[in-house]
This record gives sequence, structure tokens and C-alpha cells, in this order.
Amino acid sequence: MAGSREQFGSKIGFILAAAGSAVGIGNLVGFPVGAAKNGGGAFLLMYAIFVVAICLPVMIAEMSVGRASQKDPLGAYTNLSKSNPLWRFAGWLSVITPFMIAVFYLVITVWIFGYLFESLIGNLDELAKPETFGGFVSGNSLFVYMIGVLLVVYAILQGGVKQGIEKAAKILMPALFAMLVLLVIFVLFQDNAMAGVKFYLVPDFDKINAGVVNGALSQAFFSLSLGMGIMITYGSYINKKADLPESAKLVALTDTAVAFTAGLMILPAIFSFNPEVNTNELSESSISMIFSYLPQIFLELQSSIGYVGSSIVASLFFLLVFFAAITSLVSIFEVPVSSLMSEKGVSRKSSLFICGALLVVFALMCAFSFGFFEFFTSFINYAGADKSFFDVVYDVFYDTILPLNGLLICMFVSYRWKKLGFNAELEQGAPNYKTSLLAKYVNFSLGTFIPGILALIFINTVALKYFGQAIIG
Repeated sequence: MAGSREQFGSKIGFILAAAGSAVGIGNLVGFPVGAAKNGGGAFLLMYAIFVVAICLPVMIAEMSVGRASQKDPLGAYTNLSKSNPLWRFAGWLSVITPFMIAVFYLVITVWIFGYLFESLIGNLDELAKPETFGGFVSGNSLFVYMIGVLLVVYAILQGGVKQGIEKAAKILMPALFAMLVLLVIFVLFQDNAMAGVKFYLVPDFDKINAGVVNGALSQAFFSLSLGMGIMITYGSYINKKADLPESAKLVALTDTAVAFTAGLMILPAIFSFNPEVNTNELSESSISMIFSYLPQIFLELQSSIGYVGSSIVASLFFLLVFFAAITSLVSIFEVPVSSLMSEKGVSRKSSLFICGALLVVFALMCAFSFGFFEFFTSFINYAGADKSFFDVVYDVFYDTILPLNGLLICMFVSYRWKKLGFNAELEQGAPNYKTSLLAKYVNFSLGTFIPGILALIFINTVALKYFGQAIIG
């Protein structure tokens, strides 16, 4: 029943939990990498525009659907559409997608946990070797680290919304912000760091092209956890008296602030420790940046602060990324857990066990993609290349289905749930919303150009990922 639905205990608790779901590897590393490869300030400017113009309305839509239904994504689409089969399918997509994203996200979080442990025990010199990562992801120690990560996630989720997710967010998020600020201050005092700051903050408008626009839009959409069912699920835990549009703005602002600050850490570091760097030659991969490039940068610090000092800085960075990964992983995994509880009436403990067992099975299949078994390493071939099971999960559920889920939520609130129900839900807790410019913009954008843009991203992703031919970019 809606009345027995768990709720966040405070507004700040919800903001931190929702921001924690959004703040992840994409913010701390993916965003700086995107900025480095796409003109620095030009990318930053376009990113900020897209967060406000596109991502905020979609976030408001997802939260409103969750709060109105007091259900998980499947239950929300089913109830508000009166069991329409098409929208029930959209609900299933919004449950399966975060589960499969949690699968590969768990594997990446395990890698981060392993690197954190190794840096803490003084093995930074080994982590900085180019061949280390390949050996690490195919080593048996990986499974020991996986047990550690699973125990952390279980400990948080078994406490439920208020005593688990919210309580953890109130500890982890402030700690994350503090570590990030400390690292930024440290980096900005290094030689040549200001060259990176200038590249990052001063936009070169000549660099704004289709590739930069597409990259900034994709990064903004993905980094705010849209299309994953998280904001629908978290919306269902929000009190009806809460100002939902204001909460959405604060979540978007917090997430963007973390991404912006991470840029102030990574880009000046790149320019400081490698003054001759060609940003176009940096890897597109956040994974490569975390596990190959940055350990080498940290090791170079030993000439000025010693090996112990450089190990401490590296440990602080990996702890920062680990906290971000854990908050995201918890939020992503809460979606299928909540859905099983709501749709099948099982307890949180049973739902965690069932979903957790399936998560481990699929995560092991992803882990086996890195040299353990040839079947998973060369799982399928498309776009002219062999793809591992890990690649397939990432390509299908993260790169492809997320914009499709975003498109579906826009179409749902504008044309199925209708704007009348949508606006009425948003006015609860925000009586002045009805006459605001934000209300007019949200209604217009969700029913017109935002679905068109998300449809274009989806089509372009399918063409590029599976046929090797980009339509734009």
C-alpha cells in the first residue's frame, strides 16, 4: 500500500541520496576526460546548458512519476497508464536496465576497491606500471575484493531507505566533497596547474562543433542517472509535502558542482605533471584514466613529496572514487530490489538475497570477460569487432537503452499521463509552481524538442555501436 511506503527522513537526506546516485565515476573521471578531449571550456559551457535545458525537465518528470504512484518504475508505469501493455514494457525496461548497469558497475567498483587497497599498503609503484591493470582484472584476488564490495552494499541496503541509503549518503557524500576539495587545493598548488585551469574555464567558441555538443549532452544525461529508474524509485520515497521541483534543482546543482570540481582536479593535474600533453591523445575511456594514467601521475609526485606522500594522495583519490562508486551502485541496485518488494510483496531481506544472487552470477560473467574464459572474452561480434560479455552489457544497457528510457518517460508524462496529472503532482508541496516559468518550460520541452533529441541520440548510438556508422558527431 502507498501508505506503508518507506520515505526519506529529511529533505537533505533525499538530496544527498539522489545526488549520491548521480555522482559516480562519470562525474569524477568521465566528465574531466570529456572536457579534456572536447575543448575544455567549450565542453563545460555546453554541459551546463544541457543540464538546465534538457536534464532538469527529465529529472522532474521521473521524480513526479515516482511520487504520484508511490511505486517502483514497473508499478509506476503500470498504475498511471492503467496497465497499458506498452507502458508496462517501458516499466520493465526501467527495472532491467539498472539491474544490468549494476552488473558492470559492480565489477568496476571491485577494481577501484582493489586499487584502493593496493595503494594503502604501499604498492603505488606497481599500480603505475602499464601492464598491471591487465594482470589485475584477470587475477584471482579480484573475487576477494568482490566479496568486500558486496558486503558494503548489502550493509547499506539492508537498512532500508531511512536507516540505510539516507544514513550512508549523509556520511559518504560530505566525506566525498571534503576529499575532492582537498585534492583540488593540492593540485592547484602544483607547477603549471593554472594552464589546465585556463584550458578548462575559458571557452574557445571555435571548438564548439557537433562532436562537442553530442559529447556534452550524452555526458550530462548519463551523469545525472537519468533513464535508470533511480529517480522514479527515489521519487516514490519523497513526502507529498516536499517541493519536488526545488529538490530536483538541488540534485542537479549538486551533481554538476561535483563534476565541475572534479574537472578542477583532473585537468590541472594533467597539465601540471605533463606540460606537453596533447589532450586529443588522451584515451576516451574513464577506465583507462583511472587505472593506467592517474597512478603514473601520482607516482611522479614522489620527487616533491616522497613515495609515502604520493601513496597517501593516490589512496585519497581511490577512496574518493570508491565512495562515489558505492553511492551510485547502491542507488542503481535499489531499483530492482524495490521493484521485487513492491511487485511480489517479498521482504527487503529476501529481495536483496534474490537480486544479489543474480547480480553475482552476471557480475562473474562480466569479470570472466577479461581473460578467464574465451567464451565470455569473445562473446559476440558486431560493428566489425569481437565484443566481450562485459562490452555487450555496457553497450546495450548503458549506452543504448538509457536515452530510450529517457525518451519514454518524456512521452509518458506528456501524452499518456497527460500534463494535467503531471502538473497536479508537481503543485503538491510547490503551490507557486503552476504559474512559474519553469512549469511552462518543462511542459513545452518534454512534449517537443527533448524527445526529439533523445530519439536522435538513441538512433545515433544504435548506428554507431552496432553498425559502425555514426549519423552525427
